[in-house]
Amino acid sequence: MSRKFATLTGGLLISACAALSTGCIGVHGPSLGPFSIPIPVSPYFQDAEERDFHIHERYARGPILGPLTSGGPAIAIDPPSDDEVIQALEKARPTRGGLPLLNEKHRNNVRIVKEKIADYVDPPRFIPLIGMASLHHAHYKCTIYFSERTINGWPVPYTLEDKEAMEVLYIDHNHFHMCGNPDTGPSGLY
Repeated sequence: MSRKFATLTGGLLISACAALSTGCIGVHGPSLGPFSIPIPVSPYFQDAEERDFHIHERYARGPILGPLTSGGPAIAIDPPSDDEVIQALEKARPTRGGLPLLNEKHRNNVRIVKEKIADYVDPPRFIPLIGMASLHHAHYKCTIYFSERTINGWPVPYTLEDKEAMEVLYIDHNHFHMCGNPDTGPSGLY
């Protein structure tokens, strides 16, 4: 009985020392109490947050451009980048989330073909927080050719290889053009 008690006491002493040596307990100043002990975050969730922010920062916002000049070309801004196409493909058919050596997917020899299928400007109308503006639409058809390799390691290991895989994605680029002589506020004050 005393041996179990000594083992239990030693275990409690070691866990108390480990908790007190985190560097967050015993620090003078404002304290969050038990919430001041850091909780580890899985790399999977951290990677998902970073990927969502990457997409939001680069592709989820629509720019507001200056007015179109009369008689000038009303062509769209740049076509989708290769990164944008791969991000859209990853959202449609994910390869991430597999378990290493148990279930993995790989895409190799990727080739992307982009075609503009529509480019038009809507008539001007009032848009809240912008004013009078025209919405410019650009629709692209992106065909991705790749070889896909699927590795399954459990219960019976096997590998599937599709050397002529193809996926078609449609990506829309929409942005606003201000109309008339827009008052963009005082310039040079900031």
